[in-house]
Amino acid sequence: MATQSAKASEIERKWYVVDAAGQPLGRLASKVAHVLRGKHRPQFTPHVDTGDFVIVTNAAQIRLTGNKAETKFYHQHSGYPGGLRSESAGHLLEREPERVVEKAVKGMLPKNSLGRQMFRKLKVYPEGTHPHVAQKPEPFPL
Repeated sequence: MATQSAKASEIERKWYVVDAAGQPLGRLASKVAHVLRGKHRPQFTPHVDTGDFVIVTNAAQIRLTGNKAETKFYHQHSGYPGGLRSESAGHLLEREPERVVEKAVKGMLPKNSLGRQMFRKLKVYPEGTHPHVAQKPEPFPL
């Protein structure tokens, strides 16, 4: 009995919508990354993008447990001396809540071209509405 390998042309992609209101950031991100990677499917193949599209709504209402809002920092460096910029998770959540979810999910995906392709299937919105109604997304149970 040979192992079946999924082909990219045979994958039928579905759209899922996830409500992030009141969800802990890490638990939500791991489940979203699981679906983006395609590990929820029986025909999962590590070297093929078998994942589905995921729409995350209400990203502004995500929950940070403990005192992560003050102690967790996101860093960026321009490459020049003194070019380090840091921002707390609480401040970034107020300013751009979708970035917090995107960074958490992106860190859980593979660090290669396949991971970048999977990340493009993630759509994050700070409010409860999204423009993807035509794709008929199904609610994803968490």
